Amino acid sequence: MRPKRSGHPRPRHPRPRPLRTFIAVAAAAATLAAGCSSSKSSPSGADVNSANQPKNPTLVITANDISGGKNGAEADWIQKSLIPDFIKAEAAKGITATVTFRANGVDDNAYKSKLALDLQSGTGDDVFALDGIWVGEFADAGYLKPLADVAGTQVDDWDGWKQITNAVQALGEYQGKRYGVPNGTDGRVIFFNKKLFAQAGLPTDWQPKSWQDIYDAADKLKALSGVTPIQWDGGVPMGEATTIQGFLPLLAGAGGSLYADGKWQKPGKSFTDALGFYQKVYGGGYGDAVLQQDAKGRDKSFSEFAAGKIGMYAESDYMWRAVVNPQGGTAPMADRDAGVGYALIPAQTPGSGIRKQDFVSYSGGSDWSVNPKTKYPQAAWDFLAFMNSNAETVSRIGGAAKITARTDVNTQVLAADPMLKFVNDKVLPITSFRPSLAAYNDVSALVQKAVADVVGGKSPDEAAATYEKGLEALVGAASIAGGS
Repeated sequence: MRPKRSGHPRPRHPRPRPLRTFIAVAAAAATLAAGCSSSKSSPSGADVNSANQPKNPTLVITANDISGGKNGAEADWIQKSLIPDFIKAEAAKGITATVTFRANGVDDNAYKSKLALDLQSGTGDDVFALDGIWVGEFADAGYLKPLADVAGTQVDDWDGWKQITNAVQALGEYQGKRYGVPNGTDGRVIFFNKKLFAQAGLPTDWQPKSWQDIYDAADKLKALSGVTPIQWDGGVPMGEATTIQGFLPLLAGAGGSLYADGKWQKPGKSFTDALGFYQKVYGGGYGDAVLQQDAKGRDKSFSEFAAGKIGMYAESDYMWRAVVNPQGGTAPMADRDAGVGYALIPAQTPGSGIRKQDFVSYSGGSDWSVNPKTKYPQAAWDFLAFMNSNAETVSRIGGAAKITARTDVNTQVLAADPMLKFVNDKVLPITSFRPSLAAYNDVSALVQKAVADVVGGKSPDEAAATYEKGLEALVGAASIAGGS
């Protein structure tokens, strides 16, 4: 157990929960998994010592990456650079390692189901990638164990932890223990169109300090013909984007959270205040309520922002890197660097945010972990540590400006991209993470419905009451407390 750290408390699950979603679709996943998992049966534990490990380990690693398809660049790096580099490094230590990469290129839920099925049956691969939000769910199901329990005390002695901030380490933690090594993260900000701001008489270095500042800017943008002042994801069709892009930063800005101190939180004032933001934006004509109900609303929103039709857009740095990027973005803006501004998301009022913060954000990200039943725990951890070293992290991003889990790498590679440097320097130190719990996805769906109700015209109190009933039916009254 690691010592308790202040600032980012780790959630404690009220009771173990099975991976309900996975087991329900296990039959459907069986075809995908058949013939695609390696046999692992030997137990491992905290007494792992390199002196008694085999000198010819065989490892199989897997991720939802495939050359020429999903996450193709990472798949190519794993096969062409990482694995050969690792084999060479092990050979220098007198170890002959054999490493095979098992590629996948499927929907994230299909990958998650396959991974869970393999781990459940004891045939999972030695090292694997997983979304940080799955960690608690997999741990509760027994599919993950703390890394130190699998590979010994060397895990906590790894010097790489010093380069990963406490906030980012939370991606791979559950109940105060490390289950994975974070691979990277992101942050949410408010993007804004500088040309529209100038036309509306607003500063092009705009930084709101309260929600009222956002409303005031929207009032001025509203006077521009053909311009939607604000896009703040808020419909059920937006899915998880509604929750993490939209609602959670508002909830944090009002001082609340969905889960705290081992309990799901009853919707209180911070919850209804966050819904009240949506009421103000969409009831007041600042946002396009119809767009929130469109099945392709997010993609259309990206296109409208790129076309100069949306003034402000709350999004992650993904929008900067992959959407409005003039080099290969899905909705490229030739003048992105000069024409797009970005600001921290303010608390409702200064100091009213979670942990009494003036500004807030939420982050996501992925981890790499080790199969508790691997035959080669020493080699598996060696591979995990090697792939997350400074040199291999730099190799993985291949010269691109991208936020990694390592602060030393970020210092090296983000200097030329002020937006991503802004996220690394200003956003990550104040960010929060979604609870890594089995029930989260279902709770998130309840949040999306509550937001959609308000966007559709219901009052925040009505929507919160419906959310509370749904939450109690989902997790049970004993698992709910508070009312922040």
